Amino acid sequence: MKTFAITARLAAVTALTMGAATAAHAQLSIPFGWTESNSVQTFPAINLTAFDLVKLTVSAKGNTYVAKAGTPGETNGTVTPVAFGFPVTKIVIGSKLNIASGTASGSALYFERFNDDTGGIVGFTLANFTINYDTKQVLADVTPKGGVVALQQPIYNFNVATPLALKFKLPLTVTGYEVLDKLALTPQAKTVFTNVLELPEFALFALDYDYGTLIQDISTKTRKKSVSSAAYVAK
Repeated sequence: MKTFAITARLAAVTALTMGAATAAHAQLSIPFGWTESNSVQTFPAINLTAFDLVKLTVSAKGNTYVAKAGTPGETNGTVTPVAFGFPVTKIVIGSKLNIASGTASGSALYFERFNDDTGGIVGFTLANFTINYDTKQVLADVTPKGGVVALQQPIYNFNVATPLALKFKLPLTVTGYEVLDKLALTPQAKTVFTNVLELPEFALFALDYDYGTLIQDISTKTRKKSVSSAAYVAK
C-alpha cells in the first residue's frame, strides 16, 4: 500500500509539473480520488432560511459528507447542513496548461420538499459534480424523484474570488487552494427548482439568492481510504 501511495503521488506530481508537452496538444486527465482533495460548498444563512420557509431540506448522498452541521430553521424547524464536502476524483489539465475542470464523481445532494398544498413529497438529486473553468459553471447530473436523469446540466454560474494556485514541494507534494463565490442558479436550475419542487409563487424570488461558496483544497497527500470514482446513480 505504501509503495502504491508513493508511486501514485509521484505520478500525479509528474503529470502536474511535466505534463506540458501532452497538454499542449490534448487535455490531460489525472485521477485524484486517492488524494486528500476536497471541494466544500457553504450555503449562506439567508439561503438556509429560504429553504426552511418552504420546508425544503438538502442531504448528503454518495461520497458527499457534512462539513458543517445545520440548526433547526426558525419557521418550520427543518435542518439542512451549512456546508457539504465533495471528494475530488479527477482534475483535467487543459490545452493552455490551465486547470480546465475538476470532478467530484460519486458525490450527490438530495433536495427534498414537503408540499403543504398536496401533502406530497417531491425532490431531485444533483450528482457527479464538475467545475468547468472555461464556462465558469458547476455542472451536475439532475434526477427528479422517480424521473429520468439529465446528464451534466449547468447548475451554478460562479465568480473566481481566489484563483487556484498550485504549490509544488518536490519530489512528492502538491497543494492548492481556491475560492469560488457568488454561486448563482442558472436558468436551467431555476426551472428544476420551480417545477420539480413545486415551489409556491411567493418563494420564487429566493432563487436569485447567492448560493454560497465553493472552496477547493487540493493536496497529493494520500487519503486514508480512496474514494470510488464511479458515478452516483440516483435511485
